[in-house]
Amino acid sequence: MRSRSDSFRTPEGVTLGVEHFGDASAPLVLLAGGTTMLSWPDALCEALARGGRHVVRYDLRDSGASTTVDPEAPAYTLRDLAADAAALARGLADRPAHLAGIGVGGMVAQVAALDHPDAFSALTLAGTRPVAPGPVDDDLPDHDKAAMERRFALPVPDWSDRAAVAEFAAARAGILGDDPAAARATAERVFDRTPGAEPAIQTANQMGTAFSRLDCTPRWRERLPELALPTLVVHGRHNRFFPVGNGEALAREISGARLLVLEQAATAIPDAAADEVAAAMLAL
Repeated sequence: MRSRSDSFRTPEGVTLGVEHFGDASAPLVLLAGGTTMLSWPDALCEALARGGRHVVRYDLRDSGASTTVDPEAPAYTLRDLAADAAALARGLADRPAHLAGIGVGGMVAQVAALDHPDAFSALTLAGTRPVAPGPVDDDLPDHDKAAMERRFALPVPDWSDRAAVAEFAAARAGILGDDPAAARATAERVFDRTPGAEPAIQTANQMGTAFSRLDCTPRWRERLPELALPTLVVHGRHNRFFPVGNGEALAREISGARLLVLEQAATAIPDAAADEVAAAMLAL
C-alpha cells in the first residue's frame, strides 16, 4: 500500500514529520511514535488502512523528521508533546481521532487524552506504563535489570556510520527480546529519513535517554480513572523494558480498558501480530 509523507506545523511553530496511509476522508487513527514513527510497523498501518481508517504516524519532537533542537536540554514538557498530538489531530480531521502511542509515545498519548479529551475518540497504549521515566512506583515492575546492564554495556556506535548504527540497533533488539533483523532494517530506514544524520540519528536511537530529561510533572497516573473513551492496552509478554505488569496496571486503572497481551512479543509489535492488533484497534 502506497503511503504519503509530509509535515505538519503546529500553532506553536513546531514541525512534525508525518506519514499517511489510506483515505484522508476516513476516520483518523493517529500513531505517536516511540523512538520515531517507524516504531509503528508498516504492516499494522496498512492493516488499519485496509480496515477503512486514515492512518497517520508521526515523529515526536527531537526525533526523525520533526523539529530537533537540543535533546540534551529540551525546552518543552511532556504536556507540550501531548498538545502537539491534539493539534495534529484537530488539524487533520474535523472529528475526534483514535490516538495510539507506543513506548514513550504511550505516555504522551495518556496525557494527551487526559488534557485534550475533545480531540480523541479512542485510545490505544502499546508497550508503555502509567508513570514517567525515572523511579518507578512500588507496585509496577521496573526494567529487567540484567537486560538493562547488557543494553547499556553495548559500545556506542559512530552515529554517522549507517552500518554501525544498524548493527547497534540489532544488538540492542536481541537483548530486549525483539527481532534483530527487523530492528536492523528499521534502523537503516530511520537513518535514511533523518535529516542532519549524525545528531538526529543519535537522538532517534537514544530517545529514552532524551525523554528522561523531559519535565513530566505533574504525575498523571492518579487521573487515569477520569478517562472515558474506549481504550485498548497492548503489551508484549516478554517486554523487558516495560514488563507486562505495567500494561496490566494501565488496563486496571482505565475504566473498561481491554488488555491484549501478545504472547510472542517483547517491546516491538512484530509484523506477525499486526492483523491481531489492527483488529482489536478497529473494534474500539
